[in-house]
Formats: sequence, structure tokens, C-alpha cells
Amino acid sequence: MRKRYLTAAIVCILCGSMLSTSCIGSFSLSNRLLNWNQRIGNKFLNELVFFAFWVLPVYEVSWLADILVINSIEFWSGRDPLAAGTKVIEGEQGRYLVKCDGRGYTVTSETEGNSIRLDFDTDKQEWSMELPSGQKHVLFTFVDDTHVKLPVDGGRDYRTVEISQAGCYAYRQMAESAAFAAR
Repeated sequence: MRKRYLTAAIVCILCGSMLSTSCIGSFSLSNRLLNWNQRIGNKFLNELVFFAFWVLPVYEVSWLADILVINSIEFWSGRDPLAAGTKVIEGEQGRYLVKCDGRGYTVTSETEGNSIRLDFDTDKQEWSMELPSGQKHVLFTFVDDTHVKLPVDGGRDYRTVEISQAGCYAYRQMAESAAFAAR
């Protein structure tokens, strides 16, 4: 009898939550849990953990938390509360973890473990890249709303380029001819 009331109460809460917010949401907590489970080992170990998490109601609790709390917050605030921090990007050569800290990004290859740091200097209006070795390379500097300074000749010199298709084409031609001359 108690189980029947508990089931009815859970159904009422779920329906009330869905009707009051009318949101689907990204189910970020449940998706993170499933993604973690898919990466812990081979398919047999993944299945064993999946089954254990069903028996111990870990998945049920994460979905309930997503439905009742996290998706409602996401709907009303317009942002996913679990999105702050690291994002996972699927690339052609594997997965990359991108972490933003307000002044730049750290991009880490999940397969190789290598990382690079991209920073924006507001005073100089430039984006730079820092390698794990500590070397820093300026990628480009904003000159104004329509021009940027880009490195040429291996970073020994800079050219001002218009931010347009024609400007990008001219820079590409200049870079290719410099690379060809270096051969």
C-alpha cells in the first residue's frame, strides 16, 4: 500500500514539474553520468557498472534531480547550472576538453593529454597561445573593428590585414609564398 502511494506521489511531482515549467532541458547531470560510464573501460565493464547503477538507483536519482531541479533552473534562468566549467568538444582527431576561466581557454586533448592555453590580453587587444613548454606565441592583435595584425615569417614580423574575405585571401597568399620561399 505504501509503495502505491509513493509511486503516485512521484508521478504527481514529475507531472507537476513538467507542467509548471514546460521545459525539456539538456539533462546535463544524467548525460555526464552516462558519458562517464561509457569511458571507464571495455563494454563488459561498462555494462556491469550500468546494471549496478540501475540496481542502486543512481540513474533514477540523477534523472529525478535533472527533471525536478536542474532542468527547471535551466528553463527559468536560461543557462545550464552545470555548464560552467569544462565543455567536451568532439573533433576529427578525438575529444577535447575546453575550460574557460574568464580571461582565456585551456584546451586539452583527451586522447593525448596535451594541452594549450589561449589567452586574451585586454590591454593589448591580442589573443596569444601558450604551449606546455611555456613558449608564448601571439596569434593576432586587433587594430580596430575591421583590421587585425597577423604574424608572418615565423612570427618575426606582423602584417595588418583587413577582416574580410579579400584580406584573409591576401594573408593566405603571403603566408604560402613565405613558406614556399623557405623551402
